[in-house]
Order: sequence, then C-alpha cells, then structure tokens
Amino acid sequence: MAKSFDVRRQPGFSTIAMLCFVMLYLPIILLVAYSFNAGESISHWEGLSLRWYASAWQNDQIQAATIRSITIATTAALLATSAAVLAALATTRTRPWRGQTVAFAMINQPLMVPEIVTAVSLLIFFAMLKVATGYTGLWYLIVAHTAFCIPFAYMPIRARLQGMDLSLEQAGADLYGTPVKVFRYITLPQLWPGILAGGMLSFVISLDDVVITEFVKSAGQDTLPTYMLGQLRRNITPEINAISTALLALSILLVTAMFFFSRTRK
Repeated sequence: MAKSFDVRRQPGFSTIAMLCFVMLYLPIILLVAYSFNAGESISHWEGLSLRWYASAWQNDQIQAATIRSITIATTAALLATSAAVLAALATTRTRPWRGQTVAFAMINQPLMVPEIVTAVSLLIFFAMLKVATGYTGLWYLIVAHTAFCIPFAYMPIRARLQGMDLSLEQAGADLYGTPVKVFRYITLPQLWPGILAGGMLSFVISLDDVVITEFVKSAGQDTLPTYMLGQLRRNITPEINAISTALLALSILLVTAMFFFSRTRK
C-alpha cells in the first residue's frame, strides 16, 4: 500500500528556507552592527559608538546629497502618483475600449524592461535635450524618476479601485453628480489609502535608485545613493554603514506604512 504524501511537508525545504534567510539578512545585520563601530575598520570591532552617525550628520556633501535625493523623490512621487491615479481610473472606471490591454502593458513596461536599458535610453535622449537647450538642471532626474515610478504607484491604486464597490459611484451619478463631484466626494475618500501607498512606494523606489540616476545626472548632482557608490570606490569607512542603516530604517518605515494603508478592510 502506497504511503500517503503530505504536500505541506517537503523534506529539506525548511533547511533551504533558513539558509536563504541567513544569506539574505546576515549581511544586512552585520552592516547595521558595524555602523556602531568605534573604529575605522568595517570588519574589526573596536567598541560601541555613534561616531559615524555624527560624522555623517555633519558632512556637508552628505547633507547636500540627502536634500537633493529627498527633493527628487518627493517631486517624482507626487507626479508619478498623480499620473497613476488618472491611468488607474482610465483602466478600471470606464467601459472596455480598444487598446486597453496595450495601454495596461505600456504602463507596466518599466517593470519588465531591464533598468540598464532604460538608463541608457534616457541618457541618449536627455543628452540630446541638454545639447539643444543648454539646460542641465535637476528636472531631467525628476522626469526620469517619475517615468519609472509610475507603475509602482499604479499597482496599489489600481488594486484599490478594483476592490471598491462601483455601485456607490453609480448612485452618485444617478443623483446628478458630475464626474468631478463623484470622484471628489465618493471615489477619492475610498481611494486615498491606495494613493498614499502608491506615493510612498514611489518615494522609496526613487530615493533608492542608483542605475538610472548614475546615467542621467549631470556633474554636481549626486544623490545619496550615488554619493555612497562614489565613496565605495575610494575609502570605505563605517560612515557608509551609518548612511545605509538610516536609509534602511526609512525604507522599512515607509514600506510598513504602505502595507497598512493599502490593506482592504473586510
């Protein structure tokens, strides 16, 4: 008689899963731990200290790069979220229209195209604009970040719209509500958790981006991640660990908030 097979128990699966978690999180734990190292070595523990956090806080280059990163990420998140709301409404709150599938694929295209390909294409396109206009400001970075952040904002907003009851909006229309008023008083109050989730996700993605920023930025436009990349090519100190830990804490905070905002109430 054949032995019963329990699909919930796979031999060796727990061991492999634990090894994967160790390989994934152990380097991060070590990075955080050595950000509190009193010495200058990133591999030899010399005592507990907040020295490198204070050093990073007082570093003028880090301050400038941080302000630039937050400016770009905030502006790109606002623009990407606004565009994502319009795109989500057009693909969920209208009758099926010809080319809707193609539009959906185009919105999500940045998720499927390798980031290096997007970076090179943006480099070529913006280089032509810089030569033609002579403008080399931050708006090239903001436009680039907005473009690849749109699908990240679009996903939670569209998911929220699909989970909302359409009958409330139909009732508002039956009571002679204009499309703008129906959106303002019925759709938007229900949609705001998805909008906040999409905005925060876009902010995190923009804040952490390296590849596209490295290709698009002009001289003197280092963001915090590209500044850290440049420092890794020179002299590595626990100051980089401190900056990385601060970015990690911010990312965890925003992603956690996004999770709670995007949850659908039962």
